[in-house]
Amino acid sequence: MENLKNKKALITGGGRGLGKATALAFAKEGIDVAITGRNEAVLKATVAELKALGVTAIYAVFDVGVYTEVKTAIKEIITELGTIDILVNNAGIASIGSFNEMPVEEWTQIIQTNVMGMYHVTKEVLPYLIEKNIGDIINVSSTAGLNGNPNISAYSASKFAVIGMSESLMKEVRKNNIRVCTLTPSTIESDMTVELGIAAKNSQDSVLQPEDFADLILAGLKLPRRAMLKGAALWSTNP
Repeated sequence: MENLKNKKALITGGGRGLGKATALAFAKEGIDVAITGRNEAVLKATVAELKALGVTAIYAVFDVGVYTEVKTAIKEIITELGTIDILVNNAGIASIGSFNEMPVEEWTQIIQTNVMGMYHVTKEVLPYLIEKNIGDIINVSSTAGLNGNPNISAYSASKFAVIGMSESLMKEVRKNNIRVCTLTPSTIESDMTVELGIAAKNSQDSVLQPEDFADLILAGLKLPRRAMLKGAALWSTNP
């Protein structure tokens, strides 16, 4: 199995929810972590938890949808961490509304964050991985990227796009010993799903938890370098 201790990871949207759970799981494996987001107070609190686990932990405040902010922040993160071995593209937003009722600006912002944001961050990190001829990229899509449903057209479109971009990148960089994995989880209890009314708070017995998602990511990363988890769908055992 792959030894993850002392590797360096960047997790977008790492201050809460799936990103935070993944960051904590990484820290317990001895991985140094950089987390990003737009709420500095949340990021600071999570970094304190990570440091308590004995790893180096830093944060950067920026909007993944704004390329100029991404370029500056990624350079600063790599300077401070020394390198990046693992990128988890987790940052994302969602909104519920019918096709006609959702404002154009809101629809556009979901695409900008979920698709262009992932592209921006990956574009800035990828040259470092190619130069080292090794690395891992985990891109978070959703079951909404596999099947459309009413009132989530923007979110679904963004997650379909993530799958296409991610699978294309996977085939492009395999020759560079870079593993690209696309994850399509079903509903997970997170701050976002609770706020949208998709999942109930404290529903551990019936809905997937962020820690389940983090365990899946670690399992993929621990595979021998000759093996790559191309994609995985995580579902709850409860219908």
